[in-house]
Amino acid sequence: MSITTPIQTMQTTFKLGGDLSINRLGYGAMRLTGQPGNFGPYADWEGGKQLLRRAVELGVNFIDTAEAYGPGTNEEIIADALHPYHDDLVIATKGGIYKPAPDTIQADGSPESLRRGVEGSLQRLQRDRIDLYQLHRPDPKIPFSDSIRTLAELQQAGKIRHIGVSNVTLAQLKEAQTIAPIASIQNRYSLTDRTHEAILNYATAHNIAFIPYGSLGAHPLRRGAPLAQADGVLAQIAQTHEVGTTQIALAWLLHRAPNIVLIPGTTTISHLEDNMRTATIQLSEHELAQLNALI
Repeated sequence: MSITTPIQTMQTTFKLGGDLSINRLGYGAMRLTGQPGNFGPYADWEGGKQLLRRAVELGVNFIDTAEAYGPGTNEEIIADALHPYHDDLVIATKGGIYKPAPDTIQADGSPESLRRGVEGSLQRLQRDRIDLYQLHRPDPKIPFSDSIRTLAELQQAGKIRHIGVSNVTLAQLKEAQTIAPIASIQNRYSLTDRTHEAILNYATAHNIAFIPYGSLGAHPLRRGAPLAQADGVLAQIAQTHEVGTTQIALAWLLHRAPNIVLIPGTTTISHLEDNMRTATIQLSEHELAQLNALI
């Protein structure tokens, strides 16, 4: 794989669904929940609100959350911190997951669950319409087309602006497109995990936002991010730019494709500010080649 986009023409924004202009460096709010297991309300509620407000001050206008985070409390802290919202703030949430305990996560993509989930998210986020609603994961007990068709009906009813999918195969993405326009896909992807390369390439060709989770190699239910403590080439390039390995791993993603929208999560304002500097990092062609060769 070669990256040919020159740094001087790298886009810093992306038009989600063709009509919502978002900065490609967003914020993933998942960690603003109780621990372990992203379960229950965030312990430092006021601190979480301050972090969210600081993110918006720094230019974040795309925030990713989900009904399963908390469950529900992550959406509530976003509304508590930021409502009434800025006109250009885009909030993406996800549904189709039943999470009764920190270590119990079950897919539920039934029409009833999705309709209930959308109504709950609307109430918790204090919105009349959800900017981007993503199916959190396919439910093997329910025909995938039924889940997408339900979201299409909710879109037609004016409750959802754009539909996205998460944790899907390329075949499922294409199937979803036969039912409704798909604005985003959220799959695991990072510098060292390119399992979904084919899906990313397809999304790029079709102007679909690709929102990678695990962008620093982290497990969604555990603390720590391997790429934040990496050595070797990644550390050498980070030292050259006088930044951390986190910022280089994120900068590589911004260079990888113009439709990648990042949602790094953190619970500290200092890490948030460090992450926001990623967009200013100019990687040379040689550095990109070195990073591309890591896998």
